Amino acid sequence: MKAVVINEFGAPSNFRVEELSSRELKAGEVRINVKATSVNPVDMKIRSGQAEAFAPAFPAVLHGDVAGIVEEAYEGSAFKKGDEVYACAGGVKGLDGALREQMIVDQKLVAKKPARLSMKEAAALPLVSITAWEALIDRINVKPGQNVLIHGATGGVGHIAIQIAKSLGAIVYTTASTNEKMKLGQELGADYAINYQETSVEEYVNHYTDGKGFDAVFDTVGGDNMEKSFQAVKNGGDVACIVGSGEHDMTQLYVKSASYHGVLMLVPMLTNEGREHHGEILNRVAHMVDHGILKPVLDEQCFTFTTIGDAHARLESGKTVGKVVAENDLTYS
Repeated sequence: MKAVVINEFGAPSNFRVEELSSRELKAGEVRINVKATSVNPVDMKIRSGQAEAFAPAFPAVLHGDVAGIVEEAYEGSAFKKGDEVYACAGGVKGLDGALREQMIVDQKLVAKKPARLSMKEAAALPLVSITAWEALIDRINVKPGQNVLIHGATGGVGHIAIQIAKSLGAIVYTTASTNEKMKLGQELGADYAINYQETSVEEYVNHYTDGKGFDAVFDTVGGDNMEKSFQAVKNGGDVACIVGSGEHDMTQLYVKSASYHGVLMLVPMLTNEGREHHGEILNRVAHMVDHGILKPVLDEQCFTFTTIGDAHARLESGKTVGKVVAENDLTYS
C-alpha cells in the first residue's frame, strides 16, 4: 500500500510517498481505510527529531489521529466492516501512523466517530479531546462553579478544553493574543476572554479573582507560560500542563501548596497501559458532539496526505486557528 513516510528527521519537505507492505491482523486489532488525519505539535516534534524518543522506526509513518472506515476486524471485535470510526492510535514508537492507505490499530483505542461530523472534522478531535479530558476530568476533577483558566483559546487543545470545562459547569476564563481569538473563545463557551498581550497576570488575577487566583489553570502553551500559570493559580489550586519540557521554578506552586499535573496522552500508546480509557473517552466525546455540546474548529486551510509537509509548515507558522487537517488522497490498492 502507499504511505507517506520520513526516512530521516528534519524539515517538512522530508515527507515522501512510498510503497509499504501490509500484514495480517493480530488479536484485538482492526484495519481502517484511512480517510483523514490532523496535525498535532507532537507530530511536528517527532518529524523534526525534537521528540526522537517517541518516534517509530524508519521509514516512519507519522500521525496518531485518524478517521476512517473499518475494512477488517479481528474475530470477536466490537467493530465490523463498514463502521465509521476515529482514534488516536499510532505514529509513535512501535505503532505505525495514519499517513497511509490503511492503518492497523488496537481496537481499545478506537470509537465510533460522531455521526454529525465529516471524516476530516472527526480526525481533528482524538488527541486534543483525550488530552483536555485527562487534564480537566482525570487530573484536576473540575467541579461546577469553579473558576478555571485555560491558556490558548483557539489552539487545538485549548478550544476543546473550553467546551469541556463549560460542560462541567465551570466558570471559564481563557487567554488569547487577539480580539478575534478572544471572540472565538467566548463563542465556544468561555465566560471571559483575556488578551494576554495587553493584560498582565497580576492584573487579570486581581480583576477576576480579587487577587486570590483561579481554582484551576490548564496550560496548553508551556515554556515561559508555565510560570504565569503558577502565578495565576490560587492557594491549594491545580495546574495542569501538556508541555512540560525545560527548567521551571516551582517555588510559586510550593508556597501556595498547589498541585501540578503533567499530561502526556501518548503514554497508553507507548506503554500499552490504560488504552481502554482512551476508547472510552472518545465514546463520551462522540456523544457530546452528537448532542451539540462539543465541536471541533478547523483551520481555514485544508491539506491532503501528499501535501502533508505544507500542513506541518502551516501549523509551525503560528497563524492557525483550530486544527490543521489533511484528507487522504492516496489511491487504495
